[in-house]
Amino acid sequence: MSGLAQVIAPSLVLGVIGAEITASTNHFFAIIGMFMALFGGLMLHTIYSAESSKVAVLWSALQKLGAFVAVGLGVMSGLFSALAWGVALFDLFSGLLFLYYLKSIRSRENA
Repeated sequence: MSGLAQVIAPSLVLGVIGAEITASTNHFFAIIGMFMALFGGLMLHTIYSAESSKVAVLWSALQKLGAFVAVGLGVMSGLFSALAWGVALFDLFSGLLFLYYLKSIRSRENA
C-alpha cells in the first residue's frame, strides 16, 4: 500500500518525510513506489499461493532490507527528516519478517 501511495501522490509522501519536492524528486519517488508495489504484490501472491516461492521471499526480503539502508542513509545525510526513521524501521521489520518466513518454509520442507 505504501508503494501505491508513492506512485499516486509522491509529493504528499515526500512532504511527510520532510524531503525536497521538485518535479525530479516526484518522478523518481513514484518510480521507487512502483517497485515497492510490485515487490509487495509478489509477496502477497507468494504468501497466498498453494506453494510459496523461496526465491520470491528472499528477493522481497532483500528489497526491504535495502530500503531500510537507503532511507536510513537519507535521514543521516539530511535528505529526509527524522520521521523517515519510521519508514526505515518498518522496512527493516518487514525484511526480517520475510527472512523468518523463508526460514519457516525451509523448515517445513525439511520436516
